[in-house]
Amino acid sequence: MRKKRSFFERLTGTVRADDFDDENDSNDFEGERPQRSASDSSEIESASNTGQLAIDVINTPAEIVIRAMIAGVKPQDLDVQITRDMVTINGSREEEIEVNEEDYYHRELFWGSFSRNILLPEEVDVELAEAKEKHGLLEIHLPKIDRNRKTKLSVKSN
Repeated sequence: MRKKRSFFERLTGTVRADDFDDENDSNDFEGERPQRSASDSSEIESASNTGQLAIDVINTPAEIVIRAMIAGVKPQDLDVQITRDMVTINGSREEEIEVNEEDYYHRELFWGSFSRNILLPEEVDVELAEAKEKHGLLEIHLPKIDRNRKTKLSVKSN
């Protein structure tokens, strides 16, 4: 039985090495990259209505920075939710120009809803988090909680 391909595999047309029989399939693509047709692209869309947003996560000593390309998405169509250990980004990218499916020669751009849950490597201070978008790049800055911070507590008497 064949495993369900990931969104990235469906989007890019990549194939897992363990999906091949050693005897039959391994030589089928030797030296050539398989060609994708418009019908393959429609298979991508029908297989999943929600895409997964590609991200970079940068872990510095003071903060965690998340970057995602969201070109074509209006800021009001983005929903960013933050907890101390996870960030969820939801949104939608709508295609403005209608094109007949049969007119596509090659199709890779993703249109429609997307979502991404990011489990953070350390706890962050939700109140100090900031998000900004410039030229289609979303950047979320999440300051880390300082576990070594000490505060002097004064004791009051009755």
